[in-house]
Amino acid sequence: MKEFRKAGGPALLVPVEHGGKGADLLTAVRVQRAVGSRSPSLAVATTMHHFSVASLVETAAQSDGMEWMLLAAIAKDNLLLASAFAEGRTGQGILNPSITARVDGDKVWLTGTKKPCSLSRSMDLLTASVALPDADGTPRLAVAVVPATAPGLEVRPFWNSPVLGGAESDEVVLSDVEVPADLLVRTDVTTDGELDRLNTVGFLWFEALMTASYLGAASSLVERTLGNTRIAPATRAHAVTAVEGVVLMLEGLAAGAAAGPVDEGTLARALVCRYAAQDAISRVMELCVEALGGMAFISSGDIAYLHSACRALAFHPPARARMSEPLVEYFAGSPLRIPS
Repeated sequence: MKEFRKAGGPALLVPVEHGGKGADLLTAVRVQRAVGSRSPSLAVATTMHHFSVASLVETAAQSDGMEWMLLAAIAKDNLLLASAFAEGRTGQGILNPSITARVDGDKVWLTGTKKPCSLSRSMDLLTASVALPDADGTPRLAVAVVPATAPGLEVRPFWNSPVLGGAESDEVVLSDVEVPADLLVRTDVTTDGELDRLNTVGFLWFEALMTASYLGAASSLVERTLGNTRIAPATRAHAVTAVEGVVLMLEGLAAGAAAGPVDEGTLARALVCRYAAQDAISRVMELCVEALGGMAFISSGDIAYLHSACRALAFHPPARARMSEPLVEYFAGSPLRIPS
């Protein structure tokens, strides 16, 4: 995390006009893959930071609020954002917050827990999804930004696995934490409703960057396989093809998102990339670990570590089973379907 801050990583997605590096999704995907090939933990952890920053950038572009001041502070002071959106539990939807809000006039207090929560030990700010009632009492999704030093916020040990331990994915507990009004972003999305543009963009960045991070870890295994001249060229080519095919798909998605509107179709294609990556990574892991051989597995912990780390992509939302029916329905009604 210290090296990430030193390199100016927190400002990667902050627009240039606010002091950041202004990276688009394509550049960010390439960065995350590169980082993931060297430190899977750092890639996974910083995906949550970038996801939160991308959501703030989108909010700032669509409103006249003070989000730009927060973006400028992130770039200037290298602030890290953790994310407490609803995830991590099987069947839990990201639009169903696990943190509850108590409202009294214009004041809002948050109570609840997020586990695991990456960057929990290094974060400067926590972004949390909460349900707030609108004028007619309908619960709608809102995003709260909470300083890590806020009274009532506590970090507790949670992550017991050595795999991805550097992501600092511990438990964050909020006990009646007050959120300043200017650090609360309301949306039009009901907790059981469809995504608005802000959430659609956020989902796209999350899926693309998380997929790139794990493809980076898989690429590290492929890199070792390519460097071993005793392995048959056909095996090495197979490993490269499996990873690079999905990388090209992901980069195409990212380039397309930058060129055109981000909509339901973009998100559907993002999920296709993510699930295709899971399948490709599984094939690559078995192929590379077997090809590298038992001595490579025994002599260094890297092979076993990367093998385990790559598996964790399947644990991030949304689960494939949850999205199978919506994806089938979407593509069955698209112009690309095969004529009967």
